[in-house]
Amino acid sequence: MQRNESALIVRHAPPDGVGAAIMTLHGGRELSRRTARPWQLAALRMHPVLRAAASASPPDTLLGQVRYRHRGWNSADPAHDALRALDELQRLAGAVPTVLVGHSMGARAALRAASHPLVSGVLALAPWCPPEDSAGHLGGVRLVVLHGDRDRVTPPAESADYVHRAREAGARAGMVLVRGGDHAMLRRRGEWHRATAEIVAHILQPDPGTEGLAAEACAAKDAIRL
Repeated sequence: MQRNESALIVRHAPPDGVGAAIMTLHGGRELSRRTARPWQLAALRMHPVLRAAASASPPDTLLGQVRYRHRGWNSADPAHDALRALDELQRLAGAVPTVLVGHSMGARAALRAASHPLVSGVLALAPWCPPEDSAGHLGGVRLVVLHGDRDRVTPPAESADYVHRAREAGARAGMVLVRGGDHAMLRRRGEWHRATAEIVAHILQPDPGTEGLAAEACAAKDAIRL
């Protein structure tokens, strides 16, 4: 990343002040030092996801995206970029509740960055959740995993294990399986987008209650199906 480049890309800033924020983190590769570009497919795929999340969110919600330095995970590079973006958001808008919406590698980065004090919740889409990743820092965080049951890139079973470990750490966590859903979120994409809107709106509520998809997922012992 160039010194004059922000880690936070602001897609929409409310004109009358910021009350909350949604930040997306796109997927990538396990290893790559190539420069991440906003026109790469992984980044473009998150544009309709962000629009979906915004559609059910309060009008004073800032919409943002994390700018990665590199396309790969490498040594948790995207997680460090996410933390820098959150610091920039805090300087810009103050201590606003923030939901991170990450896909694949971006979901792994979002889960790592959930230790930041701004983060109230994470929506992890088809996340990369290797067994060695800790969930011990997620106490008090709201977490919902949305994973396709036909994903051949990141195993849904590893996501389910991560959710259980997050619950043990004190997170309010749940998992939703999209029937027939693939890793790219293209099959049944309408369901992916509708679920994203509902879940993000739920996480942003100060007192979300016990109804709706997110609440059902968090209350269930195992993953529910969409």
